[in-house]
Amino acid sequence: MPRLPRSLRTRRRVPRAVLVALAVVAAVAVIALIAVVGNLVTTLFQTLAARPPAVDTRIVAPDESKAAQAASAGGDATEQAAAQWLASQPTTYWLTPEIDPVDEVWDRVAHLAAEARDQDAALSIAVYGLPDRDCGNHSAGGLDPESYRAWTQRIGDALGNASDIQKIVVLEPDSIALSSTCGTPSDRAGYLKEAVDNIRGTNTWIYIDGGHSSWHPVKEMADLIRATGLLSDVRGVALNVSNYQDTAAEFDYAHALSDELGGTHAVIDTSRNGAGPAGSEWCNPAGRLVGSPGGSFGDGVVDTNLWIKPPGESDGECNGGPTAGTWWPSAAVELTRDQR
Repeated sequence: MPRLPRSLRTRRRVPRAVLVALAVVAAVAVIALIAVVGNLVTTLFQTLAARPPAVDTRIVAPDESKAAQAASAGGDATEQAAAQWLASQPTTYWLTPEIDPVDEVWDRVAHLAAEARDQDAALSIAVYGLPDRDCGNHSAGGLDPESYRAWTQRIGDALGNASDIQKIVVLEPDSIALSSTCGTPSDRAGYLKEAVDNIRGTNTWIYIDGGHSSWHPVKEMADLIRATGLLSDVRGVALNVSNYQDTAAEFDYAHALSDELGGTHAVIDTSRNGAGPAGSEWCNPAGRLVGSPGGSFGDGVVDTNLWIKPPGESDGECNGGPTAGTWWPSAAVELTRDQR
């Protein structure tokens, strides 16, 4: 059989550089496939391991809370002792666009998530920036609809980046309980729906506003909640946020709401209800006390209690208090008088 010319034999060989390139491409593809499979396995494991809040859930004690800032500022010894004690207590961190705007909120959530890992705790945040927030009352403010969408998207992105930890989100306290007297309920429900869509994710447990036992009757509050169309997308409702109602009354209210709403769950704020309510006064009532620590109670309906409203922060300019959310040293002293 005649031999091929040398020039033809040479052209049929695959150059070494091509072989190397193909090997590199194949290796990269294998590595990428392994990474994709690894991510899928990790996500599946985290999803299967996700558990809702429960008795003994411990949330992070934020090092950037207003109590912590006051504790490091010096001053009156009694006021500083109150601030130091409160700074050490696991307490929900409130995200507001005034303090954590859209270009900074991702970093804030990432820092809180890192603290949660360090403290082997859950991350608990209250998202509080809804358009027409608080209906122009003491905590008036919030964002316009477009900015709110962007802000909650950044929060959701940061929470999604922390899929390894349990995350508790109290979404817009008072927003639903006030919806019948403020703006258009359907608009407000739409903003909340966008926020839920932006925030929900692996091991993220969202609780929407459920008012409290001395505000709306059960049937009325259940109708307001049901009208939002959000129940199928969230874990449940947050009760007694920033209020002072007795824990037992809130458990009863939670069970009644759950019966009306087909078995929804709840968390209860016990941060300042140690002395119970002061009649109908909700704005900086005198003589109150911090309540039971978070993670103390729970049952088949109430996942657990938490400290949601940070004790020592004012309810508003009432009964001698400064603007809403401002650190109030004398209130911190009074609330902690049995703890120090």
